[in-house]
Amino acid sequence: MNEHTPGGTAAAPAPAGRYGDGTRAVRAGLPEPAKNEPPLPGPVFAAHFHLPGEVSGPYTYGRDTNPTWTLLERAVGELEAPGEEGVETVVFASGMAAVSAVLLSQARTGDTVVLPSDGYQALPLVREQLEAYGVRVRTAPTGRDAQLDALDGARLLWIETPSNPGLDVCDVRRLTAAAHAAGALVAVDNTLATPLGQRPLELGADFSVASGTKGLTGHGDLLLGYVVCRDPELAAAVRRWRKIVGAIPGPMEAWLAHRSLATLQLRAGRQWGNALAVAEALADRPEVTGLRYPGLPADPSHKTAARQMRGFGSVVSFTLPDRAHAERFMTALHLVEDATSFGGVRSTAERRGRWGGDDVPEGFIRFSAGAEDAEDLVADVLRALDSAAAGA
Repeated sequence: MNEHTPGGTAAAPAPAGRYGDGTRAVRAGLPEPAKNEPPLPGPVFAAHFHLPGEVSGPYTYGRDTNPTWTLLERAVGELEAPGEEGVETVVFASGMAAVSAVLLSQARTGDTVVLPSDGYQALPLVREQLEAYGVRVRTAPTGRDAQLDALDGARLLWIETPSNPGLDVCDVRRLTAAAHAAGALVAVDNTLATPLGQRPLELGADFSVASGTKGLTGHGDLLLGYVVCRDPELAAAVRRWRKIVGAIPGPMEAWLAHRSLATLQLRAGRQWGNALAVAEALADRPEVTGLRYPGLPADPSHKTAARQMRGFGSVVSFTLPDRAHAERFMTALHLVEDATSFGGVRSTAERRGRWGGDDVPEGFIRFSAGAEDAEDLVADVLRALDSAAAGA
């Protein structure tokens, strides 16, 4: 194992960078083979470890480090930055724990942080907490790289691309270069893309942050978050925050997440193809407006997305005429679960306006394509649209 700091896990060096996505996903983070030992050891359940004499070694107390985290952190690092040495990953109990750790470990009273105005609906809660600590917060939309105009004097720029739920895309290289020139750090929320669809560190970001609850693990059965960065001082600050607030994943969740990575490339490829098929079918429907999917050549963000993304994700967004129409559509779906998550092997969708936290029309739908057969999924969506239209 390569634990150069307690709880810190560096991504494996080359040859990992030579392999394809499927090979990396299947083998990421596995320990060296040992006779009579499993390829992926089971979860380590331990609040404390044997520690005679002077304190030494990576494992001391369960809030600080755990061997199951070590393997998962190594695996995520290999996927986010293949073949790179010195990349450190810190796993958390949820995506929001990871988001909070970056923002609250880096920003101090008097600092300025730039957030997207169209990002994940929990970001306004983070903004309130930052402002309560005396941190100034500016916001700007993701599209058209609008955050460029808010960088003056900023300590940290937070990018969410594609944005959730609107699916706007910004130019990460351009924003990162401008932020660094202005003396700001850059964090990119990579949840919708996953490491197979986008690699923020390669695009210049200081932090790649994501909810592993979604596409990374893909089965809708665990909560997880992570932060990946190159700078050991930045990683240490994030890890210290995890230690202070205790936002640690359980060993079972960490093990399940690592196990799930083996199918990431298979799941993502199928889901991305299904998302494109659904988006193409929706494009022909007269009652559908505001259709967004970065993989559609006609999408406003397609050119930017194609320059920096390796896959366009599983989420499609669109708007139906009104709330009642959208609710009829949701009720008529058979293969799609009405749920407030995305990235899973089972397709999900929801009328996003029911939460009240997103600036979207009442008929706005966030649709996450699963791994069903594309023909079945498209047929279910079209049948539900017909049913919703007939009930108008």
